[in-house]
This record gives sequence, structure tokens and C-alpha cells, in this order.
Amino acid sequence: MNKIKIAVVEGDGIGKEVIPAAVDVLHAVGLDFESVPVEVGYGKWKRTGQAMDEHDLDIMRSCDCILFGAITTPNDPDYKSILVRIRQELELYANIRPFRSLNITIDSPYKPGPGHQFDFLIVRENTEGLYAGIEEFYEDRACTTKLVTKKGTIRIAKMACKLAKERKNRLTIVHKANVIKSCRFFSDICVDIAKQNNVQYNEMLVDTMAYNLIRNPEKYDVLVMSNLFGDILSDMSAALVGSLGLCPSSNIGEDHALFEPVHGSAPDIAGKGIANPIAAILSAKLLLTWVQEFNKADLVQEAVDHVLESGIKTIDLGGSKSTTDVSGAVIDYIKTQFSPAI
Repeated sequence: MNKIKIAVVEGDGIGKEVIPAAVDVLHAVGLDFESVPVEVGYGKWKRTGQAMDEHDLDIMRSCDCILFGAITTPNDPDYKSILVRIRQELELYANIRPFRSLNITIDSPYKPGPGHQFDFLIVRENTEGLYAGIEEFYEDRACTTKLVTKKGTIRIAKMACKLAKERKNRLTIVHKANVIKSCRFFSDICVDIAKQNNVQYNEMLVDTMAYNLIRNPEKYDVLVMSNLFGDILSDMSAALVGSLGLCPSSNIGEDHALFEPVHGSAPDIAGKGIANPIAAILSAKLLLTWVQEFNKADLVQEAVDHVLESGIKTIDLGGSKSTTDVSGAVIDYIKTQFSPAI
């Protein structure tokens, strides 16, 4: 394939440590790409008064995709979420977060037995809901409008059905329609799209979904939901895997895509060299899948599994290795397996 352009946004905090590791992995598997650095985030905001400007957005638009680190959000009412704005400006409507059990000893509330390994996707509508930015502030109250459109719901439902048909053809539609009418609007459309696509589906209230994911995550395959519910349930699901530091995500649109670790900027450990790079490295794996470099993506996953099963782990997983120890081990494994034919 032709050389691709990747906007590399390290952001703040540990983003500056884990994203370079992910870029090194892309080099190690032989991806032909141009890295285009873009500075956005809290550090830039403190220095210039703007966390991101139109020029930054134009650079990202000019690239094929974005590899994104993490952003520190200050407690300032005038500061607007950088990530939400990028998602909306580039129409990255589908946030897809994979969760799978690992064959390693971890501190997780879920202890799967033989035959009970989990592997599910959270498909989250990414541009609407309570994150649409429709808010009003008064002296005695604050109001946030939850935006749910037919267009936005149809496209996220179609994405979820497409993914379900590629997997086990099972879809769970998550909502709170017993209380919130916009949730009924969302779920009715998702049901219609599932029927049109011959996808097996069921519906579940979000609070029941939270309970059941903790109790029996192996029962689920593809879950589709609105923005806030997806944000909360995906962070909760990271506990099943063992750490936010293991969880990648992709933000997919018609023309662009952004790949990011689920974790935040973690300013408390930034600069200490102990951040887990695996989520960023697996985000690079999702990028490879998006550009249809499937063999390279499989090799990255194989390398990560090998390193974790070998006990090379950062402190969040009960280990003592540094960020560079882990990323270096992943790259070393890739180099032993890599051939130009991949």
C-alpha cells in the first residue's frame, strides 16, 4: 500500500511516554508511514492560551489517521474538551473499544475459568449524547441537553451490526429507556437496524448491563450504546482486563480515524517512566487493522501477549518493569518474528 500520513499527538502527561513507544512499534513491523507531529493539550493551553487551534485541526484533516495520547483537562469552565472537539470536527462517530481476557495473573474482579474467556466490543456513539456540548449555566441551575438524532443513531447502529456480523452475530443494545425517552428513541432505531441486517439482538438497561458485565462478561459480543454510557462502561470493563493501561480504542469516521489508549494523562505518574505502554501499542495495532495490514496487526498482538505472559509488566499489573522495558520487549519479539513479507 502507499505511504500513509499519521498525525502523532502525544498530548500531556504519560501520553508523551507511551505514544513514542507505539510509533516505535509501527516502525518495527515495517509500516510505511510519515509521522506528522501535532502539539495540542494542556501544556499548549498554559503557554499560548489555546489548547488546539484551526491549524492543528487542518493538519489532522490532512493526514490519513491520528495516533493520540492523552489530554489533561484543567478545572476551567472556558476550557473545551480537545478530544470531543476532534471527534465532532472530523465526524469520528464510532468509538470502538475491545476487551478480551488475558492469560496472565492480574488483579481483576473477574476470574474466568476454563471455557469462560471473554472477548467483547463496546461500540459507543461518539459525537452526540450528553457530550454534544449543549449546555446552559444559570445562577441556580445548570442544564445539559442530551442530543440523540436519527442520523447519528442509524450510523452507529449500522457500525455495530457490521461488527457483529464479522464476529458472532450477537448484539446487545444498551440504554435506559425505562426512564429516559431519548433512550427509547435510540433503542427503537437500533432494533430496526438490527432486524434489517438479520443480526440477533437483545436489549438491556445500562445499570443491569454494568452488573452483568462484571458477573458474566463471557456472555457478550458486541454492545452498542450512547456516548456517556459507553464512556462509563468501557472504563469499568478495563477492570475486568486488569488495568486501563491494557485497553486501546479506535474512533472511526467515514474519512478519518483516531486511535488512542483508553487511559488518561495520569499526571501523578508522568515522567517517572512507569506508565504502561500496552494500551498505546494495542491502539497502534488497531491502526494497522484499519489500514488493512492484518498480518502486522496480528504480530503486534502476538508480541504483546508474549511479553505479558513472560511476566514483563509495569507496576499497574503488579510488575516492576519500566515503560521502555515493556515496549522494548515488545519490539524485540517483533524483530525476532518479522519478515518483509508481513
